[in-house]
Amino acid sequence: MRVAVVENMKNTPLGSLGVALAEANAELDYFRPYIDGRLPRSIFEHDALVVLGGEQDALDDEAYPYLPALARLMQRFSESGKAVLGICLGAQILARAYGAENLLSRTLEFGWKPVSVTNDGKADALLAGLEAEFTTFEWHSDTFTLPEGASLLASTPLVENQAFRVGPAAYGAQFHFEANAEVVEGWTAGFEQTIERMEPGWLSRYRDFVSAHAAEADANGVAIARNWVAMIKVAAATDRQAASG
Repeated sequence: MRVAVVENMKNTPLGSLGVALAEANAELDYFRPYIDGRLPRSIFEHDALVVLGGEQDALDDEAYPYLPALARLMQRFSESGKAVLGICLGAQILARAYGAENLLSRTLEFGWKPVSVTNDGKADALLAGLEAEFTTFEWHSDTFTLPEGASLLASTPLVENQAFRVGPAAYGAQFHFEANAEVVEGWTAGFEQTIERMEPGWLSRYRDFVSAHAAEADANGVAIARNWVAMIKVAAATDRQAASG
């Protein structure tokens, strides 16, 4: 299993997703186009594509001219039947790729929050095994409309489109299910001033938040990650069968 991982800024570790990929002995190829503009050359060298979050918005083509190409790449992976996962900014770019509207600076969500699974989500493999309302980590102010034909999988009262599937195996998650306690700990140190400006007082209560929510969120994150990694195996097997047939 070979997976392309696109980072859009520094300090965006895979966290729980990395745990699940390591369990599957996946080979990871990292791309950092915010530094050098480089993206996977084709859809044929990898079994899956992951696009992580970032500080930019999904329409910031002037400062990040690779964004249109990344949107096209996600759509090409998806339409080939390969597994695709966009997290936060990655989900916003996936929505853009399928003609949805990116809504900038609409609603801030930050910290561990409850997310509700929709009826479609209850039937979808990505959220299998989770409670109807589960805890995960949020950090965003942008959102998006739902792409035409996509299935809405999860919502919050503030931001309706929290997770969606478009096509057989392309997923966007607005929330950071990959952000386990270790990742969040790193963010509190690496983005201390940003967090304090965004959520005054949150850092002073951080340890209480960890005690109340981190363990549950970590378990949910690993469950989602394992569900998605299992889809890579299915998609790859189908691809190999089609190639040999």
